[in-house]
Amino acid sequence: MTAPAQAPSAPIARSLFVLSVFYGGMVCIAGVLGNKQVSLGPLGAIGSALGLGDLAVEAGIFAFLLLVVVSSAVAELHGRAVANRLVLLGFIPLIVSILLSVVVLALPAAHEMAPERQAAFAMIMSGTPRIWAGGIVAYGISQILNVTIFAALKGQAGSRLLWLRAGTASVLSQIVDTLLFVTIAFYGVFPIGALLVGQMLAKVLLSALLVPPVIYAFVALGRRLDR
Repeated sequence: MTAPAQAPSAPIARSLFVLSVFYGGMVCIAGVLGNKQVSLGPLGAIGSALGLGDLAVEAGIFAFLLLVVVSSAVAELHGRAVANRLVLLGFIPLIVSILLSVVVLALPAAHEMAPERQAAFAMIMSGTPRIWAGGIVAYGISQILNVTIFAALKGQAGSRLLWLRAGTASVLSQIVDTLLFVTIAFYGVFPIGALLVGQMLAKVLLSALLVPPVIYAFVALGRRLDR
C-alpha cells in the first residue's frame, strides 16, 4: 500500500522573504551601531528646555526603528501571527552574533594586527553580561509589544491610518524598550533616572518623526514584490 502523496507546501511570499532577510541584518547591526552616541541636533533644544541637556541617543536606534517598521509591515501584509514568528526568529541571529563576539574576542589576535586596532575592536565588540541580557530582553518584549499594539489598532481602524498605527505602536514599544534595557544594564551602576527620561524622550521623538513615513515605503515595497 503506497503512502498518500503529501500536498506541496505553499511557497513563501517574496515580500516576507525579503523583509525577513533585511530584519535579520538589522538585528545584528543594531548592537554595533549602538556604540556611537549621536546628537539629535535641533531636537536637543527640547531636552535642554526640560533640563535634560542636549538629547543624544545611541545610533543603534536607527536600526531598531527599522526593525519596528519591518515587523509592523509584516503584520500589515501577512498578519500578526507571522510578524510574531519573525520577531521570535530574530532571537537566532541576535544570540548567535553575541556568542560569536564572545568567541572571537577570546581568540588571540594575529601578530600582524596593530595594537590600536585590537584595542578598538575589543572596545566596540565587548560588552558585559548585563548589557547583553538587557538587549535580548528589551528586543523580545518591545518587538512583540509593537506587533501586538499595531495589530490591535488595525483591528479597530482596518487598513486605514497606517501612519498613526505604526507611529503609536513604535512610540509605546520604544518606551518599554528603553525602560527594560537601561534598568537591566545599568541599575545599581549609576543613577539612571535622567538617562531613562532623556532616552525615552529622544526615542519617542524619533519614532514619531521617522516611523510614519517609512512604514508606507516598506508596505508599498512588500505589495510590489508580491504582485
